[in-house]
Amino acid sequence: MQQDKVQASYSYCLNIVKNHYENFPVASWLLPAKIRKPISAIYAFARTADDIADEGTASNDERLKQLDEMAQKLDMIRYGKAIDDPVFIALADTIENFDLPVSLLHDLLTAFRMDVTVHRYQSFEALLDYCKYSANPIGQLLLHLFNSVSVQNIAYSDAVCSALQIINFLQDIEQDYVEQGRIYLPLNELEKFSLDETTIRDKILSQELRLLIDSLLVKVQQMLDFGKPLGQVLPGRVGFEIKLTVVSANRIIQKLSSHRTDVFTRPRLKWQDALWIFNHTLFNY
Repeated sequence: MQQDKVQASYSYCLNIVKNHYENFPVASWLLPAKIRKPISAIYAFARTADDIADEGTASNDERLKQLDEMAQKLDMIRYGKAIDDPVFIALADTIENFDLPVSLLHDLLTAFRMDVTVHRYQSFEALLDYCKYSANPIGQLLLHLFNSVSVQNIAYSDAVCSALQIINFLQDIEQDYVEQGRIYLPLNELEKFSLDETTIRDKILSQELRLLIDSLLVKVQQMLDFGKPLGQVLPGRVGFEIKLTVVSANRIIQKLSSHRTDVFTRPRLKWQDALWIFNHTLFNY
């Protein structure tokens, strides 16, 4: 009976994946079947917390309270207490089977609290500190699922995950500002290029803004290059999934750095890009 409840909980998480799939490597045919359900449990946890931080009309205090309640449920899992919540039932099973550090899940909650309380970042280093909680734990959790944890692999993974997070910010400059009131372009970098918040608010296209974005993309490219060996270190389909992710990120960087006439519009990958990505993953990685 308990196992039936666990499997039903995984089905619940997989349904969340189907309804909210973004850039998370969930249910990919490349991934071994045995880890698709565990990945869906981690995704459902992160998706639930993200919705608390971003969706609806709750006050900031209420959002923080709900995130604290999720943290309490994590602690209940740590101490073996039962929770009647499908996301946490599946997550508890995943934590037990793969010996996942609960601290990494707490780190994700730290990032979602920051989403509620922090809407500006003074420097690129401050942005990387956010990524330490928002993106890097995901990669480290996946390394645990793949049984591939090492100091070097964590360093590679952190670099790739932080790069992906910042690429996402650079794709969604307008959306983040309009929908959430957030600016992820570092304030000291805006000042360096004689820009300010009105540039984002009024969607002012300028050479200075393009130069700022290009300067950030140089840093992101360096991070991706550093983390690139992870795709070669991890074996089989898992390694190929990482390679696809890195090459896809490189393709998006190319589009972001091609001096588009509108840096406020998210670039879209077309079927030609998919062919380019697959070809470069197979033959030019």
